[in-house]
Amino acid sequence: MTPTQPIKPPFTTESAARKVQMAETAWNTRDAEKVALAYSPDSEWRNRTEFLRGREEIKAFLKRKWAKELDYRLKKALWTFGDNRIAVTFEYEWHDASGQWFRSYGNELWEFDEAGLMRRRIASINDAPIAESERRVL
Repeated sequence: MTPTQPIKPPFTTESAARKVQMAETAWNTRDAEKVALAYSPDSEWRNRTEFLRGREEIKAFLKRKWAKELDYRLKKALWTFGDNRIAVTFEYEWHDASGQWFRSYGNELWEFDEAGLMRRRIASINDAPIAESERRVL
């Protein structure tokens, strides 16, 4: 597996951890166009109360998200994996337009197609207001 080759299932401990790190790195760019390329054209998402289908809906969602969640910074950790699925825990911090900081945290379940593109993402996320001095995802 080289940096230019896609990481495809079935996953190993090493490849699953690398897939998680690549996702973290991509999301921290806050580049919706780039991030959306990791998802299959017909990818299905559940994110809080939103249900999305396809890259165009994912891109639009991410653009809305990062317009609201300012100075977004994310940390993901591999929880477990098997065959074509990966589960992660995560936390990210952001502030709104008024300057109030939040820590958002939760779990994601990922399912991949044969090419290594994510075809399904289920996210459970909670938000907690924090003081800027309480930030830990820098």
